Amino acid sequence: MIDLFSGLDAWVLVSLVLAVTFVLAFEFINGFHDTANAVATVIYTKAMPPHLAVFLSGVFNFLGVLLGGVGVAYAIVHLLPVELLINVNTGHGLAMVFSLLAAAITWNLGTWYFGIPASSSHTLIGSILGVGLANALINGIPLGDGVNWQKAIDIALSLVVSPLAGFVVAALVLIGLKWWRPLSKMHKTPEQRRKLDDKKHPPFWNRLVLVISAMGVSFVHGSNDGQKGIGLIMLVLIGIVPSQFVLDLGSSTYQIERTRDATLHLSQFYQRNEATLGEFLALGKAKTGDLPEQFSCDPQQTEPTITALQRTLKGVTDYHALPSEQRVEVRRYLLCLDDTAKKVGKLPGLDAREKSDLEKLRKDLTATTEYAPFWVIVAVALALGLGTMVGWKRVVLTVGEKIGKQGMTYAQGMAAQITAACAIGMANVFSLPVSTTHVLSSGVAGTMVANKSGLQGGTVKTILLAWVLTLPASMGLAAGLFWLASKALA
Repeated sequence: MIDLFSGLDAWVLVSLVLAVTFVLAFEFINGFHDTANAVATVIYTKAMPPHLAVFLSGVFNFLGVLLGGVGVAYAIVHLLPVELLINVNTGHGLAMVFSLLAAAITWNLGTWYFGIPASSSHTLIGSILGVGLANALINGIPLGDGVNWQKAIDIALSLVVSPLAGFVVAALVLIGLKWWRPLSKMHKTPEQRRKLDDKKHPPFWNRLVLVISAMGVSFVHGSNDGQKGIGLIMLVLIGIVPSQFVLDLGSSTYQIERTRDATLHLSQFYQRNEATLGEFLALGKAKTGDLPEQFSCDPQQTEPTITALQRTLKGVTDYHALPSEQRVEVRRYLLCLDDTAKKVGKLPGLDAREKSDLEKLRKDLTATTEYAPFWVIVAVALALGLGTMVGWKRVVLTVGEKIGKQGMTYAQGMAAQITAACAIGMANVFSLPVSTTHVLSSGVAGTMVANKSGLQGGTVKTILLAWVLTLPASMGLAAGLFWLASKALA
């Protein structure tokens, strides 16, 4: 790993260390900010001692990051428009990363201090959108092109739908438990069990389910939220040291051949569907000369881009053999071809089988650009896991006692945690970032309504207010900081 950073100017190296430290600080704060949501029910119901619960939650968060892949990481990265990702330079990359991280950390710390279950996901996404929009305003780019709006809409839908689904599903699970065993001790609160049965812990099977589901929430939280940190570090590395990280230099000869073959098959795919795509892609009309160093990913330049990429990769069996400038070019070509293929997949006229083939080709195209070095994954996993082990007390009381008018029962805890683990796990499968905070707290609220306990209006209003304000507040903070940083660099 050390050799990747050899030969860098001192200021670049210092900037790189600071930027990576900022990302790891965000993940550490994310850990203790969101930990309470993963362990709130298991601590509140006394299914586990607090420090053991938090320690194990940290371990499972670590494992979640380690085994979670990078799908969510690049969903976050691609909120920024592809032109910004391919044309970023060192100074611009530093301004972008420091601005969005400073905004995210500031909002996260503020909401944690006041014990408000706000969402780190909303905070990070808002910060990225703020940077994208500020960049558009500064450079005279239309706001419609300042952000990858299609990706933003997809993520926004997942962030809105997941807590609503958590509310409804958790309520239905609790209703099912009450129907199945209406007289069970699982429908008692910890306080009722202590007074009536003189016992501190929940019944064995309830305790087991609470513990397993809490660790499940921790694992999927690590997988989903940890990938956001991975995506941020890759933004840092690609922006500051592009020659070493624009492509996976550890790619095997097979992986490089797979990428090269994908461009050939993509060209054949477009020729096969020329009747449908010919006008959109200007097939047979575009010039096949060299492309400029900085260019917009125009679908009508697809043929020259494929030609340029095949020429650059001809005979290449190891990315180390490519000069640094050509590595940057290869990544630019691959990102543009993938971006165009994504747009083509949404066009009418292609049948389902052809769209499926195109999706497979897109995976091959990005096989060596959407990656993360193992040390990045381990560093993020450690930061999130260690952060998980501190700072949990402020939010546990809010989730356990202040959402409903009565304390949480064992059954409510089980219903909320099982729902949260399944919902976040499904989001991971589809590479969508979701908010652990909102899914779990909305699940608890759903069980309170299903249990006819009622909701505490003040707490619910505070949570909803944080939910509504987080996105615009983090967008405004990040945009303002990026504007200041850009002025300083000008």
